[in-house]
Parts: sequence; structure tokens; C-alpha cells
Amino acid sequence: MPHLSIVIPAYNEENRIVKTLQGTFDFLNAQNYDSEVLVVNDGSSDRTVEKVVEFATQTTGRLRLIENPGNRGKGHAIRNGMLQAGGETILFYDADLATPTSEIVKVITPIAENRYDVVFGSRALDRSLIGTHQSVIREAIGRGGNWIQYLLTGLNFKDTQCGFKAFRREAARSIFPLQQIDGFGFDPEILFIAKKQGWRLLETPVRWNHVDGSKVNPIASPIKVLLEVSTIRWNDLTGKYNLKSKPSNLKSEIE
Repeated sequence: MPHLSIVIPAYNEENRIVKTLQGTFDFLNAQNYDSEVLVVNDGSSDRTVEKVVEFATQTTGRLRLIENPGNRGKGHAIRNGMLQAGGETILFYDADLATPTSEIVKVITPIAENRYDVVFGSRALDRSLIGTHQSVIREAIGRGGNWIQYLLTGLNFKDTQCGFKAFRREAARSIFPLQQIDGFGFDPEILFIAKKQGWRLLETPVRWNHVDGSKVNPIASPIKVLLEVSTIRWNDLTGKYNLKSKPSNLKSEIE
């Protein structure tokens, strides 16, 4: 079993997936533990798959390509990869590598030291770590959306949308089968499920840079996320997040 699995969702990422994979393996090759990388292709229509397959020849079997059944959304791609990953700790991050690999240690160490079960990066806890900012409008929309999200879910975190989250293997195996949202609203959903199940959660500040080429519409996407988030309470009330059986090592403390 590898110590660390990294899951990267990819949709039409031919222009930057090689750079991201190179940066990822540069980091992993410097570590003294076993690792694997899973790229989940979300129905790309460009040369993303070819680029990944070409790069895989350099990785001695540590890079796996997983195919989504068509373009199903980032949430579906993440769930697909997280449930197929075999690491003791499983981290997912975006193909644009907006959070650099130097921050990996921040989210996996608290899990390895058995202090937390889910550790996720935050752009809002220390904004001095943001190198290249989003536009003022996008940042304002993000802050407003986070407040509305708190009202809808009760999640008292500063930034649930940063695409840099690590899970203890047992937590991932318990949380992701219950995920219902395939779009960008999956981020607060998986944190909601994790908190409901009693896993120990830590939000930690990470370095982050806005990267051009985002496929996220700055107006439509936040609205869609909030619509998706509004279903979390309903899903909870209707029992969609109930465990059929409680994992034997489930933590009871939220720190």
C-alpha cells in the first residue's frame, strides 16, 4: 500500500497537465515513501489522455489514468479517483497546480501524525500567502458565497472551495461513497459528511496563485455551487448521508 495517493481531475488540460505531473513527480521522487498518482479524465476532447499516457512511461508504474464515463463534473471525477486510490493518505488537487507541491506536507503531516483525519487548504486564513489574486469581483463573490454556505450547512470554515484536500484512507472510504453532488458544490458536501461522521477536520492556510485558463465561469459557477449546496441539508434530512455501518476506527472528536 503506498503511503500517499494524489488524485488529479482533468478536463481538457492538454496545455498544463504535463507541467503539473512533472511538478508532482519532482516532489514525490524526493520523498522516502511509496506513492502513486491518479489522473481522472473527465471526458476530455483534446489531447489530455495522450499527454498523460506519454508521461506515464517515465513513472515506473506510479501514474494511473482513470476514465470518467463522459464529462460528469469535477465532483464525479474526484469521487472516482478517491475511491480507486490505494494510499494510506489520499490527497486531491487541481490540474492547474494553483497550490504548489511545497504545500503537500502541510496537509498530509497532521494525518500521518494521527492528529487529524481530513486536512484541507485554505486561501482565506492567511491571505498574505496568496501570490496572484483572483479579480476583486471573484474574491467578493467567494466571500459572500462562503457566508451563505455557512447559513445553509453550518460549516464554520473560511474556505471550503480550495481544491487541495487530504484524507486518511479510512475517512475517504467512509465519506466519498455518500457524496451526491457531481459539480463544484461537492467540496462543502464532503466536509459536511466528514463532520457529520465525526472525523477530525483541520483547515490550514496554504500558498495559492490564480492561474489563467480556468474553466470556471466567475458569475454562473458560484450561483450553481450555491444551488448545489442548498441540496446538502435536504440530502441530510432524507438520510442520504447516513452510514449503513459505522467504521470501527471512526473518530468521535472534531478539533
